[in-house]
Amino acid sequence: MDMALSVAVGTQIIWLFVLGIPIACIAWTVTHEDVFREPREYCKRQSESARSMFWRKFFYLFTCEYCFSHYVAAFFLLVTRYKLLYSDWRGYLVAFFSLPFVANIYLGILGKVKLSVMKERAKIRTLQEEAEIVQLERTARRGMNLQHPAA
Repeated sequence: MDMALSVAVGTQIIWLFVLGIPIACIAWTVTHEDVFREPREYCKRQSESARSMFWRKFFYLFTCEYCFSHYVAAFFLLVTRYKLLYSDWRGYLVAFFSLPFVANIYLGILGKVKLSVMKERAKIRTLQEEAEIVQLERTARRGMNLQHPAA
């Protein structure tokens, strides 16, 4: 193993976990958020109906967070020149597979957090609706009592 690097392995590991954050963020945003819904729906249709296997796979990558994270990682490798464990081309190769792995751990955590938030919002909405129903029932009972006063 080529450990004669200009950057310490500990620093490389920190960079691995830090670079995983924007990769996960971009992959999630493109594959899940409403801001990219229309292009994503177009890509989904194309991934299912394009004649060529190449085009089906090309469009599919915009709908799959795991697949897309590899392309985002490749972009970050080009921009940052980040290498992991080796100072030559092998460092890029190790980093290329490590970055999406870390990014997908973050994506899993983000998915669970978003699901938890959605469940909590649904509970709150249900409680609000139940409170409104109780209030309407009380108002209706008061109205009935005013129309039919006790003799």
